[in-house]
Amino acid sequence: MAFFFLVYFLSVLPGLSTLKKMPWTKSEYPDSLKNFMAPIRNKAIEIANALVADGRPEDSAIAIATEKAKEWGENRGKKIRKSR
Repeated sequence: MAFFFLVYFLSVLPGLSTLKKMPWTKSEYPDSLKNFMAPIRNKAIEIANALVADGRPEDSAIAIATEKAKEWGENRGKKIRKSR
């Protein structure tokens, strides 16, 4: 039994290296998003992670995601940035 598990594990091992961790989370995100309200920042993180997963470079993904998240918030009447 252990032999079959070992054979199976070794057969899937190469595929494990292709799994990608999403670069940003609600607690770990680019400094450029720190002054946004949480709903806007979270939407930007969601969009940026999707763009990166589709092969977009991270710097481009965060720029696009920031603009789209601001647009998303404005369309819903949400406050975009934190007060200074």
